[in-house]
Amino acid sequence: LIGEWVLRHALSELKRWMSEGIEPLVMSVNLSAVQFRHANLPSMVSRLLNGLQLSPDLLTLELTESAMMQGPELAIDVLAELHGRGIAMAIDDFGTGYSSLAYLKRFRASQLKIDQSFVRDLAEDADTRAIVASTIRLARALGIQSIAEGVETEDQQALLSQMACDAIQGYYLSRPLPAADLLTLLRQKPKFTTL
Repeated sequence: LIGEWVLRHALSELKRWMSEGIEPLVMSVNLSAVQFRHANLPSMVSRLLNGLQLSPDLLTLELTESAMMQGPELAIDVLAELHGRGIAMAIDDFGTGYSSLAYLKRFRASQLKIDQSFVRDLAEDADTRAIVASTIRLARALGIQSIAEGVETEDQQALLSQMACDAIQGYYLSRPLPAADLLTLLRQKPKFTTL
């Protein structure tokens, strides 16, 4: 499976960085809807982590809200099993998948990633700001970390900071980098969390 190869490669990079003296950090890996529905996903992830002697708390798996809602009862079961194994799960592109709040409270997610389509209009649109602020408050009330995707400007970062968003990702911090360049950046110990 391509998904297993991607996960093995990402975790192997993390292990290599740690062996080169980089402090442990959490590796986030996107899952496809097909991969998420695969019956042996939790055991495969545990096998890869054990094989590389990595703690489960160094991995966060990401699945889009839309993919979770394709089979919410299955998602609840899989998320519970991953959670039981110490593996964190993030709901990606939140706000675009029409999820029910009744399901949201049953998902064992540790992160809620606010879709970049909301972040893009943050500085210009009061309605968007209201939606993002409400989403951040909802996540906090449920004990879930909020992460804003696609942050590109200082204005967006400042507004998210005022809203008490937990973390950001996007070009404001860095463009995508090849693994070797990311290793160089990590050695400089940048302050990734600016909120």
